[in-house]
Amino acid sequence: MKINIDWSYPAPFTYQQVVSKSDIDGLSHTNNACYVKWCEAVAWRHSNALGLDIADYQRLDKAMALHRAEYQYCLPSYAGEELIVATWLTHSDKKLRLERQFQINNLNTGSCIMKAKWWLICVTLSTGKATRFPREFLACYSDHTLPIGEL
Repeated sequence: MKINIDWSYPAPFTYQQVVSKSDIDGLSHTNNACYVKWCEAVAWRHSNALGLDIADYQRLDKAMALHRAEYQYCLPSYAGEELIVATWLTHSDKKLRLERQFQINNLNTGSCIMKAKWWLICVTLSTGKATRFPREFLACYSDHTLPIGEL
């Protein structure tokens, strides 16, 4: 039976994640830090799929650095459960800022486990200072952004 998932936005980039015993905390459910780690994992997978990886960041001496993050934990998850981790690029000013959103759902029930939003800023790796998007970031990120976010 295929579960219908109510995504926040259309056409998410996704990967599946099984909750392992090592992800469980003292309260017997998935530790919140795991969700943060899975958001980072799906963000990198999405970036790679769009054509930019860590080697490109290093070559360009530019990166998208996390400026602010917001996490909304909706339901717990438990060892052995299958989750689907999703992300979207939801806004870009096409200069310096990028917004990325996430949603994690239980693959068996369709229930939303967590939603998150990241606000990212383009920086020069060697100095840590904010900088304008290089041409490659515009092509990769701005051209694949949904026209719905806020910065």
